[in-house]
Amino acid sequence: MESQTKRNPKIVVLLSINAAAILVAGLLISSAIWFNGGMVFHAVDERSDIVKTDANATELLTSVSDSNAKAQELIDLNSNTDYITTSSHEYDNSEVQSGELWNESAITIYATPDIDICVGGGLSGLGDMYWQTSNTDVIAGFYNTSRTWLGYSDDVCRYPVISGIGTTTITAGTYDGLRKDSIIVNVIEPPVDQWKHEVLTLVNKIRVKNNLEQLSWSTTCEAAADIRSNETKTLYAHTRPDGSSWSTVCPVPSSGGVSGENLAIGNAAVSPATTVALWMGSESHRANILNPEFTKLAVGFNFDLNSENKTYWSQFFSTY
Repeated sequence: MESQTKRNPKIVVLLSINAAAILVAGLLISSAIWFNGGMVFHAVDERSDIVKTDANATELLTSVSDSNAKAQELIDLNSNTDYITTSSHEYDNSEVQSGELWNESAITIYATPDIDICVGGGLSGLGDMYWQTSNTDVIAGFYNTSRTWLGYSDDVCRYPVISGIGTTTITAGTYDGLRKDSIIVNVIEPPVDQWKHEVLTLVNKIRVKNNLEQLSWSTTCEAAADIRSNETKTLYAHTRPDGSSWSTVCPVPSSGGVSGENLAIGNAAVSPATTVALWMGSESHRANILNPEFTKLAVGFNFDLNSENKTYWSQFFSTY
């Protein structure tokens, strides 16, 4: 997160602070979870722009200005806690027939994905299970764990490794042979434009609950937010790939104003809700979201299934 204030066009103050731990659905991620050869969430030391690769690197980028530090003083984190929580996919909770695992014959998920695949009907205590996919070009396989930090249970859910857009048949069963079933899974592209505006909606709900004015969509910095989300594929930092400051993408006008930036990448930021939850779990990112000075917000979202981190988000706050 980073903010910039320009009261006088000749004076720009920018301070950096250490990264704060993220909180997803109210649960602290205390260790890295590995998949697809990478980490759930990458962190950057803003002062050196080096991506951390240690096992506990689960922080967000943070950097605030003197204006944003003032905004933090107005926030009572104990009384105004407003984390966005995520919940498991709502499978049919009616009784699953004996020997089966699902009542559904097909489900559709986003390629991010924003849900894990779980057995239905409230089943539990199944023990070790096998999970198979008929089309590895769509779902390459499953990890023997679920993303518990997003609200899923290892007992009945598995995290799918998405490798493409299309359809595959998932077959799962218990090793004792008592239950076996198949389900068709359709994997589709995430709705980029829709999700960007959903972030604005979520932010405004939070601001209303905190007695703040809602933000309007920033047409001035809309293209800038898209550029920044795309640039994080190359360099995840508040410094742009060409070495310039993030703020140069949509600079504060000479007449004055305030701007700020939040960034998020990786498979912990798989939907509008989870991404806003990441930002709300960091005091400095939360300060941008709850900054009473900001009046506008543009959101950038870039999805690239073939890239290292797949999902790339930016928020560009401003008063212009």
